[in-house]
Amino acid sequence: MNIGELNATARAMVAKNRGILAADESSSTIKKRFDTIKLESTEENRRAYREMLFTAAAAQSYISGVILYDETLRQKTKDGVPFPVYLAKSGMIPGIKVDLGAKPLAGFPGETMTEGLDGLRERLIEYYKLGAKFAKWRAVINIDSGIPSRYAIDANAEGLARYAALCQEAGIVPIVEPEVLMDGGHTLERCEEVTNLVLDSVFEHLFAARVAFEGMVLKPNMVIPGKKSPDQASPARIAEATVRTLKRQVPPAVPGIAFLSGGQSPTEATLHLSLMHAAGPLPWALTFSFGRALQEDALKAWGGKPSGVAAGQQAIATRAKFNGLAATGEYSAAMEASAA
Repeated sequence: MNIGELNATARAMVAKNRGILAADESSSTIKKRFDTIKLESTEENRRAYREMLFTAAAAQSYISGVILYDETLRQKTKDGVPFPVYLAKSGMIPGIKVDLGAKPLAGFPGETMTEGLDGLRERLIEYYKLGAKFAKWRAVINIDSGIPSRYAIDANAEGLARYAALCQEAGIVPIVEPEVLMDGGHTLERCEEVTNLVLDSVFEHLFAARVAFEGMVLKPNMVIPGKKSPDQASPARIAEATVRTLKRQVPPAVPGIAFLSGGQSPTEATLHLSLMHAAGPLPWALTFSFGRALQEDALKAWGGKPSGVAAGQQAIATRAKFNGLAATGEYSAAMEASAA
């Protein structure tokens, strides 16, 4: 493990005004996205969609890296250039999703445990040879009556730590993603309480596993009330609660925090990120690692048609720019109207 190289990659992933495009949807997830535009989810359609996103030149100034799915890592542009090679030449770091999804946790109804550690060392070696410089593993924590349990929190934290240690051993920067879901009717305060517990456990296990904090990126949820909560907090309250939680739990050695959007609308996620910078100087970079919040508009504009490529690329360029501005607190909601 070369901590210097890992740190340099991690810092490049969270560079000023830049963030990460999460294009690592599984085959089942991308099918759901394609269903919304009535497009069949074939390998070629998935390839063409990802190429439309990756080759949007106007977006590349604001995208530091791209999380790929196993299939996508092995695909090529229509000109025959492997996606990892194309991304690297375009100044975007190739990454790879390595977990195998959240499965029901035996004995704990409503809770899950992310699987994929078996054989991970060998897969990471192969992914590194294919060009991946970072990886992602998502743990899922649900809030409901009586959950999350301490056991589920700690089990997922240990899984994240074991994954991160294997990544660094392979020379790959781990994105550590503990997501507290925004489903349900919980309050902002309850989300803050649970997020504190989760991050506390995650960093305790990362430290125990001898993971170098300098060579990782954290991808957490924002502290946000559940979708069904009668008290939908203001953007300012969400930003304040999120920064307060991170200051309590995230060591300054971590180069950066790249938020997931977690079901927020593109404009909500962008505004919340921007408002967090009102707290003043922070010990780590704050940026984005959005999937749907970056892709939603582009998918609709593209529509699965070759004639829609330019419109799709303009849509992702606009969202990437807005999020790049939000990563330094320079975004305002008024910008949306001018781009419409």
